[in-house]
Amino acid sequence: MAASAQPGAFLWGVATSAQQIEGAVREDGRSESIWDRYASVPGNISDGSDPRVACDHYHRWREDFELLRWLGVNAYRFSLAWPRVLPAGTGVPNPAGLDFYDALVDALLAAGITPSVTLDHWDMPQVLQDRGGWPARATVDAFVEFADVASRRLGDRVKLWTTHNEPWCLSHLGHEMGVHAPGMRDPYASLRAAHHLLLSHGRALEPLRRNAPGAQVGIVNILSPAYPASDSDADRDAARQLDGSFNRWFLDPVFRGAYPADAVADRVRRGHLPAGGLDFVEPGDLACIASPVDFLGVNYYSRGVVRAGADGAPESVRVVPEAELTEMGWEVYPEGLLETLVRVHRDYAPRRIHVTENGAAFPEPADGPERFADARRVDFLRRHLAAADRAIAAGVPLEGWFVWSLMDNFEWGQGYSRRFGLFHVDYATQRRTPRDSARWYREHIARCAAADAVRSHTQH
Repeated sequence: MAASAQPGAFLWGVATSAQQIEGAVREDGRSESIWDRYASVPGNISDGSDPRVACDHYHRWREDFELLRWLGVNAYRFSLAWPRVLPAGTGVPNPAGLDFYDALVDALLAAGITPSVTLDHWDMPQVLQDRGGWPARATVDAFVEFADVASRRLGDRVKLWTTHNEPWCLSHLGHEMGVHAPGMRDPYASLRAAHHLLLSHGRALEPLRRNAPGAQVGIVNILSPAYPASDSDADRDAARQLDGSFNRWFLDPVFRGAYPADAVADRVRRGHLPAGGLDFVEPGDLACIASPVDFLGVNYYSRGVVRAGADGAPESVRVVPEAELTEMGWEVYPEGLLETLVRVHRDYAPRRIHVTENGAAFPEPADGPERFADARRVDFLRRHLAAADRAIAAGVPLEGWFVWSLMDNFEWGQGYSRRFGLFHVDYATQRRTPRDSARWYREHIARCAAADAVRSHTQH
């Protein structure tokens, strides 16, 4: 991103999540999460691994903190492990868990690094899943209690809070497709889960604002522009459906206080909802969900290109050569980030926007020093930052950029077979080694900081 586009308070950061890096899943009072349980079932994780150790960040966080200092970031996005803070899901907090995050926050602030805390990055305590999980309305109360406990401990210092990360993934992949925890395949349960995630977001705003006065509070959505594979009416309608279920279903309630009527009709038509529609939405829910937020977090990885399937439903189509795909099979398409940011600004007008995740996994050699020469990742980041630069020039209030991820980690259903890290992790030794992309990002941040300093001197 061109330094000239940067406001002085721009957040340059990296992102991680507790389940993916911490390990220590049975230590110091932490209880089992839904991902611990899901990964224990043979066949659920592609490489047969699990997150019991992951990056061992729970024991090595001071070493990882030095990675942040080396990069020169001024912000760090991380999540709190709900089972570490409230092992029973509700009730008595776990002192050791809170102490862990307390020490991390203090270290970050002492180094001039802004902590950006995500409450829910998909690792609900399994005990709450056993009671019904996100499809059960009672889980909303449990999450609000979690938000209250966490912010009472950290709210005097943490001034950036995210309620949920990518509710689409948790509700759709976890409850409809069954490829994420908790592994359900029930479209109606998925829609109930999505609603309760959004409702818990709205209800959690009050304790977060009370316990963290002056803080900015928001939600993070994964967004992707939807393109028809052809100009046919059927394919254009498939793109509309994808946009409705993937983007608007999670944006409209937060910013407009309503679910998109066309997307609700799509779900009724497919039998995923009763004829009456959203029968689990109670009076006052949508007003609560639409409580004002201070920022919207946007996670962007690729676009969606779809055609109409046999029943008219969206069906993904690959339109580029394999060389233009990441190892996840996602097209490298930075223009989609520009389109997404401009569209969100135009249609929903959040006060601030942070790109809370952007990054890529690419194949690399199994060993040797060349594994750290990740030219494709450097190119990916450079092109996406250029797209964000154009968005700022178009008036988008973009105030933060967080690369996914600080280091290689447990990549959900892919286990350790996909590597997104700026830092390579040797899981046998837990050694962290900077890739070329880490060096590039470090230099980019330093260039922007230097340009800001020159601008500030000139203006004064």
